[in-house]
Amino acid sequence: MRYEGSVYRPPSEANSYLLQATIGCSWNHCTYCATYQDKQYRVRPLAETLEDIAMAGRAFGDQVRKVFVMDGDALAMELELWEPILQALRTTFPNLRRVSCYATALNLLAKSEQELRRLRELGLELLYIGPESGDDVTLKRIAKGASSAEHIAAAAKAHAAGMKQSLIFLLGAGGAERSEQHARASAQLATAMDPEFLSALTLMLIPSTPIHKLAKRGRFELPSVEGLLRELRIIVAETDPTDTIFRCNHASNYLPIGGRLPRDRDAILQQIDTALSGDVPFRPEWSRGL
Repeated sequence: MRYEGSVYRPPSEANSYLLQATIGCSWNHCTYCATYQDKQYRVRPLAETLEDIAMAGRAFGDQVRKVFVMDGDALAMELELWEPILQALRTTFPNLRRVSCYATALNLLAKSEQELRRLRELGLELLYIGPESGDDVTLKRIAKGASSAEHIAAAAKAHAAGMKQSLIFLLGAGGAERSEQHARASAQLATAMDPEFLSALTLMLIPSTPIHKLAKRGRFELPSVEGLLRELRIIVAETDPTDTIFRCNHASNYLPIGGRLPRDRDAILQQIDTALSGDVPFRPEWSRGL
């Protein structure tokens, strides 16, 4: 398939057909993120995107069951572009079960309820949203572009349209200074957004990012590994969703764990406590990466 630059997708989309309908990220200001620094955001010409779908159909046909639409927040595309893309996906892949994309609170709020319902009718089922934190101070510092209240409003719109959500929170995003506030507020936000899927990743200070530059100047400090696990413990203990698949198995994390919340809360907490007591080894630094 034709791709411009490096491509990124959630771990759960490893077996999906990746369709690059947009280039880069329409926001691209987050201080921790270097993913799309080398790209200027734009929407690909519709004809090119439809050609890619046709090529994938000829190559894979009935093998495709999931499609992930890229790049950073493809939901930003206008409805008049989404409609023919989703229709082409349904026509081209007879065994298609799910279409998903990254989204931000900003571009969710920019869509009307009618537009979101139409997207869901056409097959856009799952949105990956990265609040990263529920702490408004932290959200401003990492330049997320939306407050916790705006994330809650965005989640409500998505749920009303029948869309599922996979939320991503970032251990360490508040730094050592706001570690506890970040964790507790993140649990509150995750509860309020009530997603079907919830993931915790760990902040990695990537050279060239603003937050890495702050750390080099002594103006930002990551919590210790134990501090990061204490954040994880707070999030697991205090998040109270209806029924959420929880994962902390990303390569950035020191302790890969998972389960369902609230059903498996006690078992997950026991695993975290065992690690904090030193009875379970952390993932070594050399094996952590993005």
